[in-house]
Parts: sequence; C-alpha cells; structure tokens
Amino acid sequence: RTVHAVQPASFSLKRGETLGIVGESGSGKSVTSTAIMGLLPSYAKVDGSITLDGEELLGRTDKEMSKVRGKRIGMVFQDPLSALTPIFTVGDQIVEAILIHQDITKAKAWEQAVALLDLVGIPNPKTRAKSFPHEFSGGMRQRVVIALAIANNPDLIIADEPTTALDVTVQAQVLEVLKKAQRETGAAVLMITHDLGVVAGQADRVGVMYAGRLIETGTADDVFAAPRMPYTIGLLGAVPRVDATGREALAPIKGTPPLLVDLPDACPLIPRCPIATAECGNGEPALRPVGSATHRAACIRADEISGRGFIGSEPIFPRPVIEDPAAGIPREERASVLRLDDVTKTFPLMKGAVLKRRVGSVYAVAGIDLDLREGETLGLVGESGSGKTTTLMEIMRMGQPETGDIEIAGQSIKNASRSQRKDLRRDIQMVFQDPHAALNPAMNIETAVGHPLKIHGIASGDPRTDEDVRAATTGRSTGVRALLTLAAGARVGVGADDRARGNAARASRAKVDSDRAGERRIVRPC
Repeated sequence: RTVHAVQPASFSLKRGETLGIVGESGSGKSVTSTAIMGLLPSYAKVDGSITLDGEELLGRTDKEMSKVRGKRIGMVFQDPLSALTPIFTVGDQIVEAILIHQDITKAKAWEQAVALLDLVGIPNPKTRAKSFPHEFSGGMRQRVVIALAIANNPDLIIADEPTTALDVTVQAQVLEVLKKAQRETGAAVLMITHDLGVVAGQADRVGVMYAGRLIETGTADDVFAAPRMPYTIGLLGAVPRVDATGREALAPIKGTPPLLVDLPDACPLIPRCPIATAECGNGEPALRPVGSATHRAACIRADEISGRGFIGSEPIFPRPVIEDPAAGIPREERASVLRLDDVTKTFPLMKGAVLKRRVGSVYAVAGIDLDLREGETLGLVGESGSGKTTTLMEIMRMGQPETGDIEIAGQSIKNASRSQRKDLRRDIQMVFQDPHAALNPAMNIETAVGHPLKIHGIASGDPRTDEDVRAATTGRSTGVRALLTLAAGARVGVGADDRARGNAARASRAKVDSDRAGERRIVRPC
C-alpha cells in the first residue's frame, strides 16, 4: 500500500516574496518542504518538477543536492535544539556552513559568523559565538538557526514552524529577525506553520493544505477576509480572537483528517464538511478561480459562500454554546481540585569549577497561591522563564515543597503516603510541552498508551485484549504505528491519550503545559 503524503501540488515563489502554507498536522506541509530540500528517505517517491531559478532539482543525487542545500536554499527547522550539533559551538557550526560553500579563510569565515549572529540579534556576538547550543534559550537558538540558514545568501529560505514553543514576545522578535534576514538577502521565504496569526502578519500569499493537497490559495487578504473553502473557514473559526466580547466558544472542525491511503475519488473533506452534498462525491474538485484572479478554491459550492463563512444568513461552522457543568453552584460550594498555598521553589547558584560552593539562590517560583475548583479552567500565562512550568512540575513532583503546601482533591501532599501519592498521580495528568521528548521512541502507540493502564492496575495494558487501549489509540491501524512516524500534532494527541484518556477510569483533573506549542488542541479529562 502507498501513502500519498502529498497530492499533485503546484506553486511558485518570486524573489523577496513570502508564501505561507497552513493546515493541520499530517496535511503534507513538512513533507513538501522536505521534498524541496531533497531530504526525504530513499523509499519515498517524488514525481513532478521542482525548479530553482529554472534549474531542475528533482532527480539530483544527494551529493549534487548538498551543493544546493545551505547555499541556494536555507532551512529554519522546527526544533532548533535538534538542528544544532550539541558538541560544537554555534560559531563553529556557522563557520563550517560558510567554508563548505565559500572559498575563504577560516578567520574570514569566523568574522562572517560573528556578523551573522549580530545581524539576528544575539547580544555580545563575539563571546556568544563560542557558546554551545544548550547555553542559549529557545528563542536565541532559533536566531542561531536563522543565521545558519542565511549564511550563504540563499535564494530561498524555508521556515518550518519557526516559532513553535516560543512565547509571544520571543515569537515576534524571531519573526522580525526572519523578515530582516529576508530583506538583507532578497530571498523568497516559504513559511510552514499552524499559526494563522503568523501567516496573516508575514505572508504575501497563502496556501491551505488538507489531505496532502492545496485546497485554497490566494493573497493573504483574499484568504483571510473572504475565505471560500469550508476547511479554511473552519481553521479561522478555531482561532481565538482578542477582539471578541464576552466568553465565546471556538468553532471546531469535527473529526480528524483522513488516512492518506486509498483515498476515494471525491472531496476528502466530505466527512467533516457541514455543507457537503451528494455531488461532492462525484470526483475530487480542482482549484478554480473564485472572486478574483489570484484567489482559487477547490470547492464546488465556493460561489455560494459569502463574507467570512456564511451561506445565506447561516454560518457554515456555528459556534457551539458553552456548557458550564457547575452553573448555578456557588464557587465556595464546589469541591477543591487544586490549592497552592505560599509555594516556593529555588535552585542553588553555585560557584567554583572543582570545589563548588553555593553562593546564592535562584527563586524560580516565590510564594505562589492558587485555588482551582471543580468545573473551572485556570490559565497560567507569562514569558519564558516566568515560572509557569516550574509551578506545574512542583505540583506533579508531589514532594515536600520548600515552603507552603499543595493540596490535590483536598489531600495535602505533605502527609501523603507513597500509595496515596501513586493514586494522586493517577488522578492528575499532564500533557507535556514537547511530545517528541515525552514519548518513548522505542514504543508503538498502543504500548505507550497501555503502559500507564498496567502500572495503575486499571487493565493489563495489552492492546490485544484491552478495549481501553484500543479505544485510546483510535483503532489498530493507528495503534501499531511507531511514534516517530507521526506528525508533531499527532504525537501531542497520543500524549493526551496516554495521560488523560488512558487513565480515564479514575482521572478527574488534567493539566496542559503549553500544549498549543505549534498545535491547536483541546485536551479534556474523560
């Protein structure tokens, strides 16, 4: 069987132009960019044509493509820590990229590397060029990766989720650096992202991908102001608006994207489209002009759609009514789910290379008070380093806090026994920020989800006999897959199932640690 990760897709980019590709995880965005770079595995088959300044890239050997990668095409990868070699300084890595493609001395290359770090906003670049990747924050590492991408003045910069897991202030800084790099090099930019806000502010043109194909293209104004594809309308409806008045639910797109195996000759959006008709099953619609010469959509009902997603006076994706399970119950009468009282967490500040001594303390969390009642949602927001994740880790650690107390479901962890803490860990779950690091790559999905069930005695954890495991992995065809074969967003979903859904028999509370880092996800306790 063949997985058609990308259906026939066509687009072009001019020098200095930015094209944003958006869509859900598994829609084919990253596969498209990887195909352009020539980095797909040997068993992948790529048809069609990929040209750069009129030169055909498809069919070139890896050795031939290595002369293009890093010189004429630069790439900003999704995870900067994985993209950088941990045993070399960032300056050495930039120097290496320069020396491979330019015939200059190492001293001159080092000067260029320092200048590039200064260009992307690394403070004190001469000193920081001698630092290792782990000595930089996430935002600073992303700046280093951008410096690597533009080191040889490329014609095309591919940015694959360049702002994933960055807070909004650092995100804005990184995007400004990317824009500055584009101005300095005159390169075209292909930006791949889930964040529609990033695309709206950065892209000249937008392409929306679904089930491996482009289903709507146009200028940013065309797509955002007058979308003509139901899927695009659904994506826009799922984005929180800061100008919304009152509490307003998001309009989700129900269901999940299809498996890209043996797809029928029909619109792939039919199972999730509220306006699908019998005619939608008569063949996969092609992109066609709608509204303007630059705007195209693959929907047979595109001409009926008006405004920002209406057919007549009815919205295509109506906003659901928010149901409050605790409505009518005064807050003080609701059961306490989580309480923090004057919780503090410090880390030692050490000095000395051989004989280390403590010279001070870093107060990561100082005197935190929180009170969360049944039926409530509490959001912790703040910049990187403000103590959000440390607070969650203190809760999940379930150890004696340095000061104060932590209560979970009315149970103080100060006096909790080992067995009581094990029960509490079953009842309070966490979706980690990085799904790749949080999941064991040696396990397939069924094993990962079944493991906590077995630990807590809820079931045997055997996917062959446990309905809970099969239900949590949404079927055997998905469950047997290795975790590394999933898109990033799908791994977030597995992490949610593993911790929140997998322990559904007892779980009544769930925590989310930056689960919107690159993904739009709703995680509920079952």
